[in-house]
Amino acid sequence: MSVLQPLLLKRSHFHYQLPEDLIAQHPLAERTDSRLLVLDPLQGIRDQHFCDLPDWLAPGDLLVFNNTRVMNARLYGRKSTGGGVEILVERILDSHSLLAHIRASKSPRPGGRILLDGDSGSWLEVQGRVEDLYVLVYAGSISLDAYMEQSGHLPLPPYISRPDSHEDAQRYQTVYASEPGAIAAPTAGLHFDTALLARLQNQGIETAEVTLHVGSGTFRPIRSEYLQDHTMHSEYGYCPEETVARVHATRARGGRVVAVGTTVVRCLESASRSGELLPWSGDTSIFIYQGYRFRSVDALITNFHLPESTLLALVCAFAGHDAVMQAYAHAIASRYRFFSYGDAMLLAHARDE
Repeated sequence: MSVLQPLLLKRSHFHYQLPEDLIAQHPLAERTDSRLLVLDPLQGIRDQHFCDLPDWLAPGDLLVFNNTRVMNARLYGRKSTGGGVEILVERILDSHSLLAHIRASKSPRPGGRILLDGDSGSWLEVQGRVEDLYVLVYAGSISLDAYMEQSGHLPLPPYISRPDSHEDAQRYQTVYASEPGAIAAPTAGLHFDTALLARLQNQGIETAEVTLHVGSGTFRPIRSEYLQDHTMHSEYGYCPEETVARVHATRARGGRVVAVGTTVVRCLESASRSGELLPWSGDTSIFIYQGYRFRSVDALITNFHLPESTLLALVCAFAGHDAVMQAYAHAIASRYRFFSYGDAMLLAHARDE
């Protein structure tokens, strides 16, 4: 097994060719219908189905879920001049202000207003910019939350080449989503339904939750040649005291902490920056790649990630670069479905890499 040196890591180390027809455009009929590629240190690559997940977990293991909920964050409107505007809400700052990306023929200026579609009494005023985001203030006959719920659209990822639909309102959310704030789903959790959660509970698998509000940066590719020069996006996370206690209890009894998604890994590891997992909340821009020492996660359930992405770098750091890239090659040859509505992987931590 080759071991890549952190200071020599290039984005090209995380490149692969993906046939376009393997990018899942719709969810399967049932959440647990997806396939599960298990990368096992002893048995190598195993082709399973997600409904087989309980066979790969043991009583006393702890599944940690990200309970974030995707907002109807894509809004449409028009400027006073009549030009169309598309707004992607990145973060709600308070009941009347937000940070957002704006797509328009000409960038709006401070003081400019955007009349929102769907409610003639609602509009946004441009206050200024913070790097590539606009600071906007909302005014309307209903609250900002109510307007987004009624007139906003789910922001499907850029590689899904269709408008959002009624189907996505249910399927682009996890069944346990409870904390609004994300603009992308924690996709590893999309494979769980209530019946599977009940099976896991009956098997003695414990659960805990964290919150990490997934931002648009999750789709941003690594642009610098060397990973160490990449500027990581920031996202808000929260790791409660109850989850910390359950992780410590799991480790004490010899169970495994299984992160459901890379967002859970980023949250738990952000809460472990002192060297010990502690209750935590705040923004995190943690960038995990080869050389990182994992402190709080033993196994990972995750979807297949974009080439040359920070999330693929995280997965390679966790399970070993060569092993992961070989698993991706196997998945492509076996016609697994990729990305948000695609299939999943179960990975153990490669502690020797």
